[in-house]
Amino acid sequence: MTAAADQWRTELASWVIPDDILAAAPESPWGFPVDLFRVAEPSTADTPSRRRATDALPAGGSVLDVGCGGGAASLALVPPAGRLVGIDPSPGLLAEFAASADRAGVAHAQVLGAWPAAAPEVETADVVVCHHVTYNIPDLADFAHALTGKARHRVVIEMTDRHPMTSTNELWQRFHCLTRPTGPDATLAAAVLADAGIAATVERFERPARDIPRQVVVAATRRRLCLPADRDPEIDNLLGADHTFPSRATTCLWWDAH
Repeated sequence: MTAAADQWRTELASWVIPDDILAAAPESPWGFPVDLFRVAEPSTADTPSRRRATDALPAGGSVLDVGCGGGAASLALVPPAGRLVGIDPSPGLLAEFAASADRAGVAHAQVLGAWPAAAPEVETADVVVCHHVTYNIPDLADFAHALTGKARHRVVIEMTDRHPMTSTNELWQRFHCLTRPTGPDATLAAAVLADAGIAATVERFERPARDIPRQVVVAATRRRLCLPADRDPEIDNLLGADHTFPSRATTCLWWDAH
């Protein structure tokens, strides 16, 4: 393991929630509510992530969406994409992905599982996209190489510049008197990929704001903080009127498969 890969793993591990706080949580802070990933309309924003993926897609081409959630990353590529394959460990999110793809009128398939363990079950695609998953991946190099192995033309990763949970650090301090980490970040992720022999191009941009209902943001934040629902009004007030979830400063990492 390289120094960058070791640092990445160590910094991710520092986000563990203390046992006493986790034991007192009224519901699990892990996982994601379906409402947070519902795609009402596919995005047409001209982001580097969308641009680099469509540049490598033939008309009617296929997209593999790893950690697909509701399908925002791949649905934004229709057209030119004509077939989407989503993989996710959440049955609820896969159902939402399928429903969104049906509404978009695009051919699709779903695979239940975690990457890269489920990679053998997934077909090769013209382009592989993976948005906002990397901060859940301790072995980033192996994860990325598995993405490359399923791409005919290109891999596109999107991630926030900073760990998305840093936006709640002040809240952790307020509610639990707990100082949370600040890393890892996208710069370190790029270093891990470089050490793994992946020549990724790095493009930074401001990700367009998502239209997420306020109550969904508040509930998701409260769940992450291991707090009961009666704290929602307090959390709502502390988030402020301009709070976005997650942060908008974003990095696109992309490379050609061959």
